[in-house]
Amino acid sequence: MDDLDQIDRSLLRLLQEDGRRMTLDLAGRVGLSPTGTSQRVKRLFRDGFITAVRAMLDPRKVGRGTLVFIEVRLDHTAPHVFDRFAEAVAKAPEVLECHMVVGGFDYLVKARIAEMAVFQDFLQRVILPLPGVRETHTFASIADVKPNALLPV
Repeated sequence: MDDLDQIDRSLLRLLQEDGRRMTLDLAGRVGLSPTGTSQRVKRLFRDGFITAVRAMLDPRKVGRGTLVFIEVRLDHTAPHVFDRFAEAVAKAPEVLECHMVVGGFDYLVKARIAEMAVFQDFLQRVILPLPGVRETHTFASIADVKPNALLPV
């Protein structure tokens, strides 16, 4: 992050807030010409600081109003088990994120489902058949306190 100056950081903050900002708007906010601003934004993409621009959807409106976190413990920890698990979980559309963690379990899965009434089906159809799953513990979110936070830059 040392190769980012204050203008780059401002552009990153502004684009995190609204990725649809026009170059002219960005230029006015950071005090550069539109051409200079466009070149910087292209460089931020090229150098991998910005990896994507996409729309954020309201989960309730698309039938995914319930957020669950699932701790997953595998039956044994070996590279081939981790690889098979990661490969399989990547194919599950309900799974938003999956993190290998250090602690009392192996993975933390973040998923969105329609409602808790369908959770048992989701668990039996998606999570329990994943390779190596020995045990799970689920936590349902009852309030989004700080969803989709912006990264500090």
